[in-house]
Amino acid sequence: MKSASPLHGFKLSLEFEDGVKGIIDLSSWKGKGVFSYWNDEKKFQLFKITNDKKLEWNENIDMDPDAFYLKLIGKTFEEYASDKQLLWHSD
Repeated sequence: MKSASPLHGFKLSLEFEDGVKGIIDLSSWKGKGVFSYWNDEKKFQLFKITNDKKLEWNENIDMDPDAFYLKLIGKTFEEYASDKQLLWHSD
């Protein structure tokens, strides 16, 4: 992940190193389980990108952006990976 910015309404504006960018809506997660931390929108807006490219709000909430990337490009993991060279062995 190249950059992430919080937007009003529990949304994130994301940009990835390959130029893919877009907006992800996390409002449906607000108030559920550990995401009750986001009941105050100011807390939602306070996150950092970690060294391993995760979004982190606190010790209980961190998110790997891979699922966000797939959502932005409109593919499942299987669809995305099908045109990538994967390690496998044949008999």
